[in-house]
Amino acid sequence: MADEKELQVQETEKQEIDQGEVERTRSGRAFLPRVDIYETNEAITVVCDMPGVDDASVDIALEQNILTINGYVNEQQPKDYTLAYAEYRVGDYYRKFTVSNQVDREGIEATMKDGVLKLLLPKAVPTTKKIAVKSA
Repeated sequence: MADEKELQVQETEKQEIDQGEVERTRSGRAFLPRVDIYETNEAITVVCDMPGVDDASVDIALEQNILTINGYVNEQQPKDYTLAYAEYRVGDYYRKFTVSNQVDREGIEATMKDGVLKLLLPKAVPTTKKIAVKSA
């Protein structure tokens, strides 16, 4: 048999970020969004669940080797209603990843649909650089 991997069960609740761990400019809750990461020979795909976030409310930055994802949720309560009971906690989303030098930084693409962010991180094509030797 090929390598067997044990299935791991995820927590069912959203994992809230400890406010001391992350420096944030917005007050309120922040959660770690759940992600799935797929890899092919050509690219790495990150699928990130951020319910309540639209494409205008996402900030993605790549600084040095750190990819940071921020998704902002504006809590909307129906007019003329008072919340009596809630099982779903609302808040922003924050996640960061270390990206290797094998990723083509100029080719990264992001799409957002129905609260799901999809990042395509194409792999860089290895190049060989010929270095000329000059006489001194």
